[in-house]
Amino acid sequence: MSRKNNTYSNELKLEVAQAYMAGEESMQKVVEKYEIRNVSQVKVWLRKFKEVESIEAFNRLPSSGSGAKDVKNPFKGKRIHFKDIEEERDYYKAQIEYLKKQYPNL
Repeated sequence: MSRKNNTYSNELKLEVAQAYMAGEESMQKVVEKYEIRNVSQVKVWLRKFKEVESIEAFNRLPSSGSGAKDVKNPFKGKRIHFKDIEEERDYYKAQIEYLKKQYPNL
């Protein structure tokens, strides 16, 4: 028998995280109340929520191999000449920020 992955809305993830952090119920009770498949899933949501403390914690960046069409690489194409060293520095800083968003685990 194959297993079906559940997808949960960001709003539900936020609600679950806030419900548990309020301290009124145990993690198992929260999992049962919101019909989450696994306690470990809630633990992952809590870890993410504690880092950001907003719904933004649950926004996923698509990986480059996932066929993500909404994320455009602003550095794609040829860029050879810079007017000055500051322009080159800013260009490389922007590249680093882009890569940090694409690969947050690194």
